[in-house]
Amino acid sequence: MRHRRKGRVLGRSPSHQRALLRNLASALMLTERETEVDEVGAAKVTGRIVTTVAKAKEVRPLVERCITIAKRGLQSSLLAQEFGVTAERNSAAWKQWRESDRWQQWAQAQAPAVAARRRVIQLLGDKKAARILFEKIAPRFEGRPGGYTRILKLATPRLGDAGPRAVLEFVGSGPQADKAPAPQVESRRAGR
Repeated sequence: MRHRRKGRVLGRSPSHQRALLRNLASALMLTERETEVDEVGAAKVTGRIVTTVAKAKEVRPLVERCITIAKRGLQSSLLAQEFGVTAERNSAAWKQWRESDRWQQWAQAQAPAVAARRRVIQLLGDKKAARILFEKIAPRFEGRPGGYTRILKLATPRLGDAGPRAVLEFVGSGPQADKAPAPQVESRRAGR
């Protein structure tokens, strides 16, 4: 019986499951990085990975949680900029700021952002993916309350074992992102 046992096993031990989900989430984040034209391993489409349906459904909550944590961290770092200084590090103006109360206020305001970054690194296990998440992905979803990813099932199964495949992608990326939204069609029932 599987009473109160949520989630999919995916044919792996618990530690292997965690590693798989971390790698899939990191791979999705790393598709957003800048790459050279002929770089090996570069993503064909940014913000999108192809995997099985079960894996996509399992990794989606992890990706959404990381984006939410990053958004909260961005808000606190924006508040900390009010107390920051633009002087170059180790200059006289910077040293004076470092000794002042404004530095204490900056450190207090910046602390949640640092904690958020550390939490995302703990969840993903990849510093480069966390940096991309904070610099590119989280600012894009600043005004969105949730639902940052979508799963699109592919018609063709995976070669070899015919496993059902799906695309896990960020909302607002892909071929449909450039198009205008579809026009709303009124139904006949609305007129009654």
